[in-house]
Amino acid sequence: MNAKLLFTSASLAIAAGVSSAQAEDLTLCWAAWDPANALVELSKEYEAESGNKMSFEFVPWTEFASRMLNELNSGGKLCDLMIGDSQWIGGAAENGQYVKLNDFFDANGISMDAFIPATVTGYSEWPKGTPNYWSLPAFGDVVGWTYRKDWFARPEIQEAFKAEYGRDLAVPATYAELMDIAKFFQGRDIDGKTVYGASIYTERGSEGITMGAMNTLYGFGFKYDNPDKPYDMEGFVNSDGAIAGLEYYKALYDCCTPPGSSNSYMGEGVDAFKSGQVALQMNFAFTWPGFDTDATVGGDVTGYFANPAGPDGDKFAQLGGQGISVVAASDKQEAALTYIKWFAQPEVQAKWWKLGGFSALRAVVEDPGFVASAPYAQTFLDSMAIVKDFWAEPAYATLLQASQERFHDYVVAGNGTAKEALDGLVADWTETFEEEGKY
Repeated sequence: MNAKLLFTSASLAIAAGVSSAQAEDLTLCWAAWDPANALVELSKEYEAESGNKMSFEFVPWTEFASRMLNELNSGGKLCDLMIGDSQWIGGAAENGQYVKLNDFFDANGISMDAFIPATVTGYSEWPKGTPNYWSLPAFGDVVGWTYRKDWFARPEIQEAFKAEYGRDLAVPATYAELMDIAKFFQGRDIDGKTVYGASIYTERGSEGITMGAMNTLYGFGFKYDNPDKPYDMEGFVNSDGAIAGLEYYKALYDCCTPPGSSNSYMGEGVDAFKSGQVALQMNFAFTWPGFDTDATVGGDVTGYFANPAGPDGDKFAQLGGQGISVVAASDKQEAALTYIKWFAQPEVQAKWWKLGGFSALRAVVEDPGFVASAPYAQTFLDSMAIVKDFWAEPAYATLLQASQERFHDYVVAGNGTAKEALDGLVADWTETFEEEGKY
């Protein structure tokens, strides 16, 4: 049965009293990317219904965290609403930077059971696993894969692959199969052009290589800490499986990526795939609508698949996406809450999906027609069912800086071993948590 939001007849209108109040000019802050443009279009309906005017502050992803975290930390009043990254939730909650939404949700019949559980945990809860909510799930996202479906279907390519690997060329079920496919395409001539195996995340400056490496390590057995003893990381972050996973990620980078891939993230992956350089591409799901409609790789040219299984059959994927929060420093909190109330409505969420926004509302994604609504819809569901996320601790930025340095130094620069990288990461993270008083 589809979960539904329970709206009273009174709550179908924009919040009581606001429609008769003086109109407000609200500013929503988010990253500068295609979904943000879709939200601008969607928000025109809110403006017409509420009388409030929406302004937007969109910042490129490479600058998004530093710019917006500085805004939160300084108590700035630029943003009334913020669609902040999932990892920020702990710091924003503990530092009083987001408005706690429990009472608002209760008063307006908004149930967190109505959203994909992983997005509630990832985007809204702090502490994790408790019913304390600081955002409404706004944009479900996850790392998955696109592949050149048209290349896979060519008889001559199928024949060559089977001759080399003894099986049909198909979507990889395991990471071992993914490696075979990447090696097969690396340096191959297709239509007179040299192509390469895979585009993966290697970017050093923000979060790229961490998102890519973690996306792979999960399937090899990496765990952030001991499930029975929080922040006990020895033997979990640097387990034998985690070491094998990091070795795999480096091997994939070394053997099968295009030239100049030492600092690649979302945009570079999009460019590599659209330009026909690679057979496989790791990227967040938000890129998929753009591929589907692209003049070069749209339609049946591109296929989509969720992360394959690791050596023991485990399947996990790196959670992306964000929740929408009311900024505590805003002087327009009441009006900002009317936007969240409007955005939570099932009919608005359905339009959000159609415009290219990845709704996290179960009434949308569990609708019988959802899977047929886009060629990547099933892959989105499959991927969201296996997500894990990076630390959402208040010290998230320090934890991320450590993983960025350790992973890039090993995978891209070739310094040391995978074990040394992960042992070093345990030491780095332990030092941070000691400073945070976690032990």
